[in-house]
Amino acid sequence: MQKADSLLGSWRGPVLFFTVSLIVAADQLTKAWVTSFDVGEVIFKLGFFRLVHVQNTGAAFGIFQGQSFILTIVAAIGIIVLLFLVLFLRRSYPFMAGMTNIVAFSLMLGGATGNLIDRLRQEGRVTDFLDVGFWPAFNVADSAMVVGVIIVAYSLLRLTRAEKQ
Repeated sequence: MQKADSLLGSWRGPVLFFTVSLIVAADQLTKAWVTSFDVGEVIFKLGFFRLVHVQNTGAAFGIFQGQSFILTIVAAIGIIVLLFLVLFLRRSYPFMAGMTNIVAFSLMLGGATGNLIDRLRQEGRVTDFLDVGFWPAFNVADSAMVVGVIIVAYSLLRLTRAEKQ
């Protein structure tokens, strides 16, 4: 294996590390600030947008409430799978080695790590605080994961279209 192919021997490692670190830090800092308010307290409101302290014992959209142990295991497995994809499968699938997808996988990894930290520190709960009224409350980690998934989906769509032409 050439050094350029190695994750740590190229720009990919630092981008991965920086992006994951940035997402985890932003997520944990915002959650630390929000937890200084009472649960249910509205911190800020502008139209349909609110900052409100919410504790979620379930998964996205409030599903699987009270299943913290299982969700913690699923999050840990998800992080392992993402690391496996970034570290090993990128050699077999070159589209994954580009800057866009490395950042996308880093966003997903950082988001999953941020929420796992919450589950481990807060007895299975995750702090949410961004509320847009018509959507369940979410946080920085959730946002990073969604953006990462959208980027990878878009990348796969572009790759599929390019192969058809």
